[in-house]
Amino acid sequence: MIPDILIPLVAISLAELGDKTQLSILLLSSKTKKHLHLLLGVVLAFLIVDGVAILLGSWIMNIVPVNWLKISSGIIFIIFGVLILTENEARGESKFRSKNSFLSGFIMIFVSEWGDKTQITSGLFAAQYNSWMVLAGVMTGLTLLSTIAIYLGKFISNKVDKKVITRIAGIAFILIGILMSMSAFFV
Repeated sequence: MIPDILIPLVAISLAELGDKTQLSILLLSSKTKKHLHLLLGVVLAFLIVDGVAILLGSWIMNIVPVNWLKISSGIIFIIFGVLILTENEARGESKFRSKNSFLSGFIMIFVSEWGDKTQITSGLFAAQYNSWMVLAGVMTGLTLLSTIAIYLGKFISNKVDKKVITRIAGIAFILIGILMSMSAFFV
């Protein structure tokens, strides 16, 4: 029972460390003051995406082609990047600045994680170990990493000029989106 939790927890945590997902969460957290709402949206999205993978085991990739998932995720990242860069100068805040941090975190993770290595790995672990224990391990790892990313984003936003963060975040989202979309053609 312990390996059913610990192996997925460690594997998923290592796989997600420094991943586009954590960078996205860090950037989103630098654009909001509602960090708990952001975390709840992110965790719910992970629960749904990885929960589906765990329920379906290794069959998840038969539902939607990986290339389509990568392209659609890339497009969402590009849209978020453009929205971040189209800052409302009069109020000094981005149109993307989360009026609803929960929703922005949920959408970003929900769309970008389908077909991701985390989701695939979660499904594969569920085919080998107890599904409920795998879910507990996966969600613990993802929640811990997301919390760290949110607090890093909060710390950075207090130390760096908001306009610089906005530009970096917008450009980073666009670049991640382009790379994700391009990766669909190299699978």
